[in-house]
Amino acid sequence: MGCAQARAFWVAAPGRGEIRVEPVRDPSADEVAVRALFSGISRGTETLVFQGRVPASERDRMAAPFQAGTFPAPVKYGYANVGTIERGPVALTGRRAFVLYPHQTCYVVPAGAVHLLPEGVPPARAVLAANLETAVNGLWDAGVHAGDRVTIVGAGTVGSLVAYIAGRIPQCDVELVDVNASRAAVAEAFNVHFAMPASARGDRDVVIHASGSPSGLECALAVAGFEATIVEMSWYGDRSVGVPLGEAFHARRLTIKSSQVGSVAAAQRARWDTRRRMQLALAMLGDPALDVLITGESAFDDLPEVMAQLASTPGDTIFHRVRYS
Repeated sequence: MGCAQARAFWVAAPGRGEIRVEPVRDPSADEVAVRALFSGISRGTETLVFQGRVPASERDRMAAPFQAGTFPAPVKYGYANVGTIERGPVALTGRRAFVLYPHQTCYVVPAGAVHLLPEGVPPARAVLAANLETAVNGLWDAGVHAGDRVTIVGAGTVGSLVAYIAGRIPQCDVELVDVNASRAAVAEAFNVHFAMPASARGDRDVVIHASGSPSGLECALAVAGFEATIVEMSWYGDRSVGVPLGEAFHARRLTIKSSQVGSVAAAQRARWDTRRRMQLALAMLGDPALDVLITGESAFDDLPEVMAQLASTPGDTIFHRVRYS
């Protein structure tokens, strides 16, 4: 069994994608060949990449582990691929694995790059692993403690996953805030509170912003309590964002802190690496409640049209899954 040719999704030019055929070499002794089952579209980051909005200063840092090409285009980008290991070491062959790989039908990677799915984690849900790993890192950066009043502004994939984890910390009062009232269904599935921005509760101990919008950041600052920390998990690409540092920002002695998954949070860095962090994320994916975040699915061949639609009119999409035949 093998795969001499693969089909891969490329951003051919800003705002235009295409499927390209490319050769796949045989794996060496310390490599594996993987045939894709599902991949996932991390909508916030991937639509910015699709639109060619990665700033020149961030092009090296933004590169995905197995990216091909360069920003803005042509580029093969993505980091949520789940497949079956078809060739490789005997202990790995036939196993299902998550790989930080772009949207491609089959591929060869080092054996150390695959993360085996734990028992009870279906491949169709495992596409959430990279986003869940980001959420774990954000909570570590935020330093959430038992009993904290926690608000997450922005109920996209990452924000919702932050709410999911925080809601399982003992006695935490967790509120998920979004401008889209339909996201209340996510909060209900995760057993946390939901609010529209105008009715969000104030005096919060920890606020995590993940909406990707300046108005969301303004809401996050407004609900933070005295000397609270606002963790900024949004990535704005090449947009300049105004931060409202007037009014009570200084009087309440607020802190704005960035979080980015490329580095393990400082509080955990002494003993954790990215592989251990990913294994933690995968272990969390046994909960069927997480399926509420997968709001759409399409065939791999439809990716050029699907990505264009998600970039222009995402609608109620939270996380979109790609199915391979």
